[in-house]
This record gives sequence, structure tokens and C-alpha cells, in this order.
Amino acid sequence: MVVDNERNILYTRTHESKIQVFDLGKAGDGSFKKVAEERNIGDQRDGRAGSGRLAGRRGASRTHKSPIVSISALSSAESKSIHLVAVTSDGRRMYLSTSSSVGSRGLNSSGGNSVRPSTLKLVMSRPAPSVGTGGVISFGNLAISGRSQPETLVLKVESASYSSGLLLLSDASPTTMSRLLLLTKDLTTPSGTFPISSAATGGSYRALREVVSVMGADGRTLAIADVLPAPEYTHSAESAVWEVGDMSYSMEGEVTRAKRLWVRGELALQHAVPRRRSVIFTNMGLMEIVFNRPVDILQKILESKMSHTLLEDFFQKYGAGEAAAMCLLLAARLTPVERKIVPSVVAERAADAFEDPRLVGVPQLQGSGPSTSPIASPAAGFNMGQVVQEATPIYSGAHEGLCLCSARLLWPIWELPVMILKGESKFEDKDGGIVVCRLSTETMQILEDKLRSLEQFLRSRRNQRRGFYGRIFGVGDLPGFYSNGSLDSVSKNLFDAPHGVDTQPLPSKRQRVPYSSTELSVMEVRSIELIRRLLRRSGEALLLLQMLCQHHIARLAQTFDVNLRRKLVNLTFHQLVCSEDGEQIATRLIAALMEYYIGLNGQGSVDDISMKLRDGCPSFYQETDYTFYQAVEFLKKARETADVDQRERLAREALTLLGKVPESADLLSICQRFEEIRFYEAVVELPLRKAKAVDPNEDAINDHIDENRREMALLARQQCYDIVGNALRHLKEESSQTTVRTGFGTPQSGILDKTMRDKYIRQIVQLSVRWPDRAFHEFLYQTMIDIGLEAELLELAGPDLVPFLQSAGSRQTLKTGAGGRKHAMLSAPSAFNQSKQPVTEEEAKYLELLARYYVHHRQHVVASHVLLRLAERRQLEGGMLSLEQRFQYLSNAVLQAKNATLASPGAKVADGGLLELLEGKLAVLRFQIKIKEELEALIARSETVHGLNSEDTAMADPFPSRRLLVEEASIHTAKEKLEDLGRDMKSISQLYNDFAVPFEMWEICLDILHFSNYSRDPENIVMKDTWARLIDQALVSGGIAEACTVLRRVGPRFFPGEGGSLPLDTICLHLEKAAQDRVTAGKEAVGDEDIPRALISACKDAAELVQSVYDRLLATGAAVPLPLLRLRMLRSVLTVLREWHSLVFGSTLGSTALTFKGAFSFGQMTTVNQNVKDKIATSANRYMTEVRRLSLPSSLVEPVYQGFRELEEIVMGPPSF
Repeated sequence: MVVDNERNILYTRTHESKIQVFDLGKAGDGSFKKVAEERNIGDQRDGRAGSGRLAGRRGASRTHKSPIVSISALSSAESKSIHLVAVTSDGRRMYLSTSSSVGSRGLNSSGGNSVRPSTLKLVMSRPAPSVGTGGVISFGNLAISGRSQPETLVLKVESASYSSGLLLLSDASPTTMSRLLLLTKDLTTPSGTFPISSAATGGSYRALREVVSVMGADGRTLAIADVLPAPEYTHSAESAVWEVGDMSYSMEGEVTRAKRLWVRGELALQHAVPRRRSVIFTNMGLMEIVFNRPVDILQKILESKMSHTLLEDFFQKYGAGEAAAMCLLLAARLTPVERKIVPSVVAERAADAFEDPRLVGVPQLQGSGPSTSPIASPAAGFNMGQVVQEATPIYSGAHEGLCLCSARLLWPIWELPVMILKGESKFEDKDGGIVVCRLSTETMQILEDKLRSLEQFLRSRRNQRRGFYGRIFGVGDLPGFYSNGSLDSVSKNLFDAPHGVDTQPLPSKRQRVPYSSTELSVMEVRSIELIRRLLRRSGEALLLLQMLCQHHIARLAQTFDVNLRRKLVNLTFHQLVCSEDGEQIATRLIAALMEYYIGLNGQGSVDDISMKLRDGCPSFYQETDYTFYQAVEFLKKARETADVDQRERLAREALTLLGKVPESADLLSICQRFEEIRFYEAVVELPLRKAKAVDPNEDAINDHIDENRREMALLARQQCYDIVGNALRHLKEESSQTTVRTGFGTPQSGILDKTMRDKYIRQIVQLSVRWPDRAFHEFLYQTMIDIGLEAELLELAGPDLVPFLQSAGSRQTLKTGAGGRKHAMLSAPSAFNQSKQPVTEEEAKYLELLARYYVHHRQHVVASHVLLRLAERRQLEGGMLSLEQRFQYLSNAVLQAKNATLASPGAKVADGGLLELLEGKLAVLRFQIKIKEELEALIARSETVHGLNSEDTAMADPFPSRRLLVEEASIHTAKEKLEDLGRDMKSISQLYNDFAVPFEMWEICLDILHFSNYSRDPENIVMKDTWARLIDQALVSGGIAEACTVLRRVGPRFFPGEGGSLPLDTICLHLEKAAQDRVTAGKEAVGDEDIPRALISACKDAAELVQSVYDRLLATGAAVPLPLLRLRMLRSVLTVLREWHSLVFGSTLGSTALTFKGAFSFGQMTTVNQNVKDKIATSANRYMTEVRRLSLPSSLVEPVYQGFRELEEIVMGPPSF
């Protein structure tokens, strides 16, 4: 009975050679189920499945059935479709399958139990092995022929055992004694072909070739069994048969695991697995057989001191590459030899053979020579029909052997992940589970030892300048000898490209001989050197993994975030050794490991672990890393001490150490530690040192280089600058109860008041300004502006702040200097040409800071120019600058101009009237704001009235659409003008012609005309007409009362009316006529005192001036032709005279102190009063005569006459006290 534990199938063989198949269930726990039975498998007449020609080799004329003496199950590693092999008594081998679809590519493709047995059929048969009478070992193809051997040579197999490519037959055909036939796969290169590396057909020939060994045996063989290799030898090679993601292999039994290893073949595993052994049980006792591997045969050849011919024959049989690989195994002592070591003499001879050009050949160009190896095949010759190929470098067999040996050592782990998750969730989107190393520490130790042994052998040859290194002595310093190429490219050549072929492109396709022999030798040694570096790096990676496992990788990985943890689990050994991601993850793992020693709850000091890392994996942990973690340890001590002086001393020592390795320091974490102990000198110095180290040529500030290159350099510096910026942000955001963030331990809490925060902020800024790094200064200034440290910026910044603010605040930089007042004044006029350039809100922020800077440094003139530009700037789309803000800017500009005038009286002349200009612009802006307010009120009133009128019109007018459209158009126009008015500052002409006049803002028109001293109209028609329009507008809205109110409000602003701004004659006549017309029409009752008192108020109580205006009007008959109008004006004159008398004598009598104040004596005051009385009395007398002349009824005239008469009597009467 034979059980296939992999497929869960039971096979039985009866005495009559009947084979039965039983299915044990998919999981192997089901009941027995017989699925097939075959009786005629050993019958030579059965010609099924390829048994015709092969079965006819021996005993073709015989018709009897040969009994089956042995059955053995085949593992899925040997075949996916053949499941059982049966050996007959005549030595034939029958290969059987339990599947009905033999040959299907999908059959049991996974090697699992998805397809259950359904039949038993013969797939193919193989004849009995050829055995000569001498029982010698024969190399070469088996002779397949149809002739029968003599009866004495017919095998009589009484017992057989097949296991993973090894077949043992117990033959009882000899008459003297039994013999054992040992059949193994022939691993040598077929004669007449090229070596394996350069012949595509070598593999197919090897698959059907076998070696037959014959040895005697005492007694009758009863049973044969394999001796399993010791676990310490197989563990390092077990992963060689693992598939990616298939972790079930570790659960298999030792027998199955050993068989899966043996299937790989001796060439691939002779560096890891010892010689194979079998035990034979006979009726005479036990016998153990040891099967020599090819490397064992080579060792015996080297030990025997035999002639060089045998060694050449060995190289010819196995190929130069395979033989050289076996020489390396012996020279570097990589073979497991059952607790024995390779003798030094053998190792030295193997090293010499590895480097002997007579055995391994020399590097050549493909097509330029007959063969890489000088040991050419006898059948090889010149073929005139052969196509001439392009010359391609082909390295020697030694290089190929090194590639084979290195690839076989690394292949078991190269493309597999180094970490796995245990206890992970079944769902792919989950990141649960514990991170553990895929390989055991013992396995990694064995593999590391082998890699280091091979690397040390190559390094010793290099240091001694022996072998290949000695041949290129003197030319080894060619450019790029030790630097060209990368570990990743070497690994691709090891595992992807054909061995011995350099994948570098040729300089020219048409160049027949691109390299000389010396250059080819140099190229080969350079490749060997890169492979050596790859081996060294791989060994260091394995040691690092061992140390991580010893410190519980799961605990170290807990400090990683989800993304980094996922990268760690997906990291392959190839990536760990060759990629930047692997380097970064290794750095993070080492950091976590060091934190275990020097963290808050550290278990030791840096020296405890650094020595092991520096000695074992210097490429992962360099001297700079040791210096860095030494500094971290100092910081840990500084954090724990309560002594301020001791803390500062330790922090300074850490800073000194980190200053030696600016590029290797982990700035983010280390500066957080310095922040924790409030040592901000290091927070500034370390990032700036690293910025200089990553950009030594200052490409970030070089405008003459490629833009992409400059951006990359600036980005590298930016990452360093961010640390200083973050420190400022942390201090700015901290409250009284602060929490210091750190990546190495728990947060530390402490009290930090505003005074201390301000102190540290000033310290950081002062330290930063001292560094001569223009790019950093710009970053610092921008950061301080962003986080609201403008006051500290203006106080502590360096002289380069002005160019920074100018550049940031304008597309066309305002070239005002910061070196002194004179320079700024000379450059200031350029601001007027740029003041109306478009400026964004962000740019305005920088200009405001620039103005504040100039004010802070008492450069008032330049500050006023910047403020003027801010006020007059044009807004871009979506701007939010209001006229009130512009007014504020201009007011500040005027203030700065006044300060400049006070500080330097000659500044007004030197600056060309800046103060007058600014005050004029401020006045114009006032008009603009007033117009804006009027427009807003107008729109509000119009919308209200429009809403009410639309309802009334809809009820009264059946066709109201035309009127409504006109009103809507007016409102729309007003809104457009309002929007345009707020967009920028307008000139005074624009305000008058485009806004004030079209919207009938006559009061504002008067203000504008008065401000501009309008003089183009000699007769003052424009001013008079504007006053008339203003009065008419008031009359419409509120009658004479409203007109008088407007006159009282507006008139005093223009009095005394120089330049015709207050035409009293026109105003007076216009009001009197309007009053007479409205009284006559009965529209309004107008008092006699309304108009004259309004005129007196407009003239600021200058009653005499008003009386003179009335005199002129009454004297001109054409101006006042109507009697009623003249009578009304006479009543107004009476009111003016009374007001005059009241103003003069009422003040004098009511204020005695005022009367006698000053240089006037009592007599002088009496003289003045008498003159006024005389004028009033004379005027009253004259007006009485004028009243008498009016041809009007006495009822109208007499009251006016009596009024003048009473006034005259009062004036001319004696004074009352």
C-alpha cells in the first residue's frame, strides 16, 4: 500500500500485479472509495500511451506479463499529471495517472486536491536501464533500439524503490550474487552541444538522460528507505520550493518536505542539502548507501592530485559555468559535508581552478571567437552558412559560475516578502495581525554565513590582487570601475538576463570590435565586484533582520502608521537590499530599534546596539548614524535632567554631534526633541545646515539654471525650512498650558506664558536673520506674515525685508530703497506711474507691511508713496477694497507727508508738493464718497417709489409697461454707475461730468466747482446756473422753506464767495421771484423774514452785504419790473435792516465785556455804532420814499412804510441803557 498524502489517494498492489485506487476525500478524512482497478499494466502487449516503441527495446518477442514489484507516488513538484510510477520485474517503469484528462494544462495546476481521482491509465512507459557486464558508470544518451539482449542480461528485479528522481533496483539476475542498480538523472552536458548557458537544447536532453551505477549486495533485498537530511541543513533551502503566498508548506511532514527539496536537483541544492542517503534492509542485515553529488566528485578529483586532464574533462562534462560554480562552493566552503570542513588544499586548488582561463575561458565578443570556454566540443566546427551576429560581450565561465552560485543562494528569498502577518483578517482591506519575520533566525543565520563566506572569498582575492583582479592590475582605475552600475541592475542580471551576457547597449551597431580584450576583462571584473557588493549587502540585510527578530519585530512595527506598516508587510528581500523604499524602511526599523534603547523607557545605551550594527551591517548603519543616535541619547539625558545648566550643556553637545552629520540627521524627529527642551538654537541651525548640504551650489536662488532643476533644489530646501516654520507656529499657537509634540515619546506638558513665548519667538527670528540664506529669509518672512507675527517681523527682520515685500507686493517692483531717506525720495516719483497698477488683496497685504516698515524706520515720504499706491490701486475681479478704505489709506498718506514736513522743513520743496497733492486727492475722494452715498440713497428711494407706482399705475393705466421700463432702466443705470464708482478712484472731471451732473447732484457740483476754482466762465454763468438748479430742485422737493434750508446749509461753505462761488444777486432774485410766484399762485405762504434771514445766514450774519445786494437789485428796474415783486423785496429789506440793527446793537448791549475788550476805547465804539445807525437810518428813509412810489393799494404799501418809519425812529432815537 502507498499513500499519496498530498493528493489523499491510496494505491494498493496485489500479488497478481493488480493495482487499485482509493479516494480518501478532498481533506483526507473521508471513507475509502474505490475509484479504479487495473490488472494488465505490466503486460508488454499493451501498446497504450506511447508504450509501443519504448517497450519494444527489450524482449519484444516475449508475450508473457511481467509482474509489478513496486509502486511509488509522485509529488506534484515532479509532475502535475503523472501520479504513480510502477516498476516491473524486468526493470520497466510505468507512469500512470488517475485523471481522465491527461495532458491538459489546467490539470491540477495548483498541485492541490481540486480534481479527484476517477481512473487509472498508463501515460507512458520507459524500458529497463542498460547495464553492461562490467557495471561501470556510463555518460551520454541511452541507446534506444529494438534488439533483444541476451537472457543473461535480462533484469530480474525482486525489489525496487523510487523517490524524487532516485530509483534503486535489486537485481537477482547474476548467478553469483545480487546487485543493486542505482539510477539518477544525468546532470552532465551532452557531448556535441554547447554549455548549458549558451545552448537552448541542453535542458531537453538532460530530461531523458540518466546515470546507472551498479554495486554488489549481500543477501536478498527486503526493503529500501530514504534517510532524511538533518533539519539544520534543509531549513535554509526550504523556501526554495515555496510559492509566493503559500505558507501551507511549513505544515507538511518531514518526508514530503525532503522529497520536494530533492526534486529540485542536486545542482541547484548541493550548496544547502548534504549528500543523499538510503538504507537497504536485506536478509543479511542493514546497508547504507551515500550518493555523491557533482561537487563531491569535484572534491575527490582535487584531492587525488590527478592530472589536469580529469579536471578538464569534468569542466567539459558539466559546462564551464556549472563547474566554476562548484569550484566556488569548495573555495568558499559553502557545501554541507556532514560536520566536515573542506581542506585548505582543496579550497586553494578550487580557487585556482575557478580563475584558470584554460578551464573557464576569457571574456570575448560573441561572434568573434569560437566559444567562451577553451574546452570546445569535438563536434563544434565552422559553419559557413551561419548568420554573422552583432558583437556582444560574453563573460567567462567563472563569471557565469559566480552568477549561478549567487543566484542559487539568494533565489529562495529574493522575490518573497520578508515579513508576514499572523492572525490577520480575511478581508483584504483590514490591516490587522502581528508582523513577524517569514524566516526563522536560524535559517537566516545559515544563509548569512554562506553569503558572507562567498563575499569574503571574493574580497580576499581582490585585496591580494589575485586571479581576475591581478590580471587587470594597473588598469583597474578606469573611469567607473567600482562605481558604474547599481545593485539593482546586478540583481536583474542575476535573475533575469542570461548568464554571461552584458545587457549594456553597444556604442555602435556597425562597429565590429567595440571592446579590446583588456576592456572586456575590466568589464568582467567590474561586474564581479558589483556582485560582491550585492552579496555583502544581502548578508547585512539578513543580519539586520535577525537583530530585529531578536527584539520582537512586532513591537517595533507598532510605532508605524498604517501606510508604512503595509509597505513593511509587502516589502520583498530584493526591495530591502536594492530599492530606496527598502532603505527608508530599514532606516525606520533601525530608528524604532534605537528607540527601544534610548526612548523614554529605554533599556540601555547607544553603545549596546551600535557596535553590533556597525560591525554587522555598515551599509545600513553607518558611522553617521552612530553619531546621530549618540546625539539623541544626549537629548534624552537633557530631557530627564532638572538642572538648567546641565540641560543646556547636553543639548549643545548634541548639537555639536549633529553638526558633523547634517545630511543623515532625521530633522523632523530630532528638532522636535530640541523643541521639547526649548533649545531653539539647534532648531534653527540644524535645518539650515542640512539645506546647505542638500543644495551646496545654491541652485535654489540661481536664476540662470534650468527651471526644473531650480525648483527641485528649492523643494529640497523647503523641507528643511518647514521645521523652523513649524517651530514658530507651535509657539504662536501655544496657550498657557502647552503640549510639546514629539515623535519619540509621550508629550510633555508645561506652563509657558506669553512673555516666554515672545522671548523664544524673538530668539528664533534673530538666529534666523543671521544666516546668509536669501531663500530662507524669504521663507521666514512669509511664514511670519502667515501666522500673524508682523510686529516682530518689522522689528527684527534684516535689510532684505524691503526687497522681499516689494517683490511680493507688486508685479513691477517699486524700486524704493531702504538705505536712507535720500535714496527713497529720489525713487519715490516712480510710484505715481505704478500707483494704478492692478494689485491683488494678497499683494496689498505686503504693501501695507512695507508702509508700516517705512513708518517704523521714519521714512515718511516713502511710506506716503506706498500708501498712495494702496489707495489708488485698481481692483481685480472680485476685489473687496471700498472707498472708505481708500480714504483711510489717503488720510494716513497725508499724515506721513505732514510728519515728513515737520521732521524736515525743506522736504516740501524737495518732494515737489507731495502734501498738497495728497490733500487734493483726499478732497476729491471725499466728493466721490459723497456721490456714492447720494447714489445709494437715490437707488433706495427709486426702488421704493417704483414699487408703489407700479401698483398704482397697474390700476389706473391699462398700458403701464413703457413707463415702468423707463424707471427700471434709470435704476439699472444708477446701479452700474454705483458699481463703477466703487471700482477705483475717479478724477474730479469724471466725478462732475459722469456722475454729479447726470444725476442732478447740484450741491456736489457746487462743491466741485468751488474746490477747482473754476474760472473758464468770465461771467460766472456756470456757477449761477448751478445755484439756480439747486434752488429749483429744493423748491420742487419742499418749496421756499426747503430752498432757504439748502441756502443756509450750503452758503456758508462758499462765503465770502471769492471767484463767484456765492452769487448772492442771482440767489436773492431767484428766491424772491419764486416766492412771489408761489404766493400769487396760492401754492405756499411765504413769510417776509424767510428769504432775508436765509441770505444773512448764508453770508455768516453779514447783513450789510445782503442789504447792498437788495440795493443793487432794486436800483435796476429791469431786474425787478413788477410792483408786487418790488414791494416784496422792500419787505425783505426791512427784515434785513432790522436784523442788522439787532446783530450790531443787540451784541453790543448784551455783552459788555466784549464791547470793551481789545484796543478800542469807549469813544471809538460809540463812533462805530453811530456810523451803523446813520447807515440804517439813511437806508430806511430812502426805502420809505421807494415805498411811496409804488402804484399799489395803500393797504399793501402802508404797513411797509410804517415799518421803515418805526425802524428809523428807533435807530435815531436816544440810546437806552
